[in-house]
Amino acid sequence: MSKANHVRLIGNVGSKPNLIATNSNNVIVKLTMATHETFKDKDGNKQKKTEWHNVLAFGKLAELSLKYVDKGDLIMVEGKLQTRQYEDKQGNNRYVTEIIMEEILFLTNKNQANQ
Repeated sequence: MSKANHVRLIGNVGSKPNLIATNSNNVIVKLTMATHETFKDKDGNKQKKTEWHNVLAFGKLAELSLKYVDKGDLIMVEGKLQTRQYEDKQGNNRYVTEIIMEEILFLTNKNQANQ
């Protein structure tokens, strides 16, 4: 099994991708995306649940994201999960799980979206 840590999500971009750093000629971009699932509750009523995901893109994928991705766009992202720890201003340890983008597929037809 070569890719045990593998994620594929299809969802909508929550906000315009944000350039967070450039170091050693490597661009880093962060974006959020929402995935949705519908289900019926115990009373048979249709419910919709949204999950928000933090996505990081590096290098060429970051540049493509900055150029072609916008809020509301439907995209597919493939990558791996990464959890990192940081210390907040109060000295508390915090954890964040992110998806490290390895591939992106643009699913919004920009011509249709503009009409």
